[in-house]
Amino acid sequence: MSTNDFGDPVRWLTADEERAWRAYRRMVIAVQARTVQDLAAHGLSEPDYEVLSTLSERADATSTLREQAAKMGWSRSRLSRHATRMEARGLIRRAPDPSDGRGCYLVLTDTGRETLQEAAPTHLASVRRHFVDRLDPEELAALGRIAERIADAP
Repeated sequence: MSTNDFGDPVRWLTADEERAWRAYRRMVIAVQARTVQDLAAHGLSEPDYEVLSTLSERADATSTLREQAAKMGWSRSRLSRHATRMEARGLIRRAPDPSDGRGCYLVLTDTGRETLQEAAPTHLASVRRHFVDRLDPEELAALGRIAERIADAP
């Protein structure tokens, strides 16, 4: 009997489980690719939009690099490199974080706010067109519950 990396017996997927897994992966890839394409019209990537929208939701339009990296599921170094590119485009600026000598604050600039305000209607229309409007209210509610259960699992 084969075992996985945790020493447990391998539990192969049933045909139904594999079909559901593959359908889920196709759905995520398709929706993501379509919304990314629509954001590109504003010169933004999906991570750009995530950073800008997160900062815009905060009263002071500021987040620590550490908090933002955790929210995105990225390493601090990966987000730092991405923030450098966003900073060069004037979308954000960095400020020192006195509580973390290696960290910094990411601060939304006026240019970043204006870019987000221009892109948000496109992004919302894209999410609606490629995701929300393809589901009835019951399906959307069920998918929301499923996604929360999976995302909140340890």
